[in-house]
Amino acid sequence: MSFTQLKLSDYQAKHFLWRVEQGVGYVTLNIPERKNPLTFDSYAELRDLFRDLVYDKDVRAIVIDGAGANFSSGGDVHDIIGPLTRMSMPELLTFTRMTGDLVKAIRSCPQVVISAVDGICAGAGAIIAMVSDMRIGTPAVKTAFLFTRVGLAGCDMGACAILPRIIGQGRAAELMFTGRAMTAEEGERWGFFNQVVAADQLLPEATKLARSLATGPMFAHSMTKNMLNQEWNMSIEQALEAEAQAQAICMQTDDFRRAFEAFAAKRKPEFVGQ
Repeated sequence: MSFTQLKLSDYQAKHFLWRVEQGVGYVTLNIPERKNPLTFDSYAELRDLFRDLVYDKDVRAIVIDGAGANFSSGGDVHDIIGPLTRMSMPELLTFTRMTGDLVKAIRSCPQVVISAVDGICAGAGAIIAMVSDMRIGTPAVKTAFLFTRVGLAGCDMGACAILPRIIGQGRAAELMFTGRAMTAEEGERWGFFNQVVAADQLLPEATKLARSLATGPMFAHSMTKNMLNQEWNMSIEQALEAEAQAQAICMQTDDFRRAFEAFAAKRKPEFVGQ
């Protein structure tokens, strides 16, 4: 049996910018005049792209950023919020399940996903940053889970499950109940941002991190990501067994053998991702 490998380096995105350079795929939310809001179409296309990344072995890490000086203002008021007020319950549930599917796709793709966040990072934009594996911010970033400000619960797109695991239950509760913006200083201190850098260094730092991951053991990175997700719902005993199996699988890869041979020869290993 053979599987056709996708070549997403050739993909032409319609509702955001997409490019692949040196093994790193770049998603740029690209409506800067409106602070890069999400639309029905961009939600769906992002979901499909991240689903397809499972089958692309050439894209080895992902960076998500926003055009201009903002990451994303979340769901577009006119393109999404307005139409939602006129939908039936089945239509609303179809939409909310689709947004959840985007979260699942980002978490399930084997590539490490890094969000490079500047300016406004709100609503669904904050969710995309939250579900990324790592986040780099700037001093100007304002991250807001502001669903309560439009009369919705703060639990959108997995926020009540994921955000407390990153910054703690009390801090997450405050942000979701009040809808206030988390500052860059708070975000770094609370563990939401892995680092905060000057705006002109944001994409270079994200690229540096992504390329370092892209040249590493891709299969092992994907296993680490999978275990980080799966072990949320495991006991310590279950986690120990799952990690034993995961590590045994990695020990049969070419990358493990290459790393040993390189170490023995006192040279840097070249990982092939299998």
